[in-house]
Amino acid sequence: MRDTQHAHGDSDHMKVKRIYYDKAVSPYGSVFEMAIWQLPQPTAELPHGLKYRLFYGRDGQQVVGYDNQRGKGSNKHLHGLQTHYRFVSIEKLMADFLADVKGAKDDA
Repeated sequence: MRDTQHAHGDSDHMKVKRIYYDKAVSPYGSVFEMAIWQLPQPTAELPHGLKYRLFYGRDGQQVVGYDNQRGKGSNKHLHGLQTHYRFVSIEKLMADFLADVKGAKDDA
């Protein structure tokens, strides 16, 4: 995956920079992936200036996910249900995600 990508356009001044990435696949097939990008500048929709996608899945299905898709805002996906997520900080985002992943593993 590239360290930069275009944010809502193709001009160079719109490039975002990946500031965090981690991916792991367990021997049992579970996939854990976290990616966070810094936008060149905050937007009305993303005032914190960050784009993120956090994913945990198994057997080809998303179990836990956090993302902030364009036009949808920040969302949490848990066992197939999508709810609004209130973004506070990167640290809180990661802590909330990891807690939900742990809870999903405990449910398995």
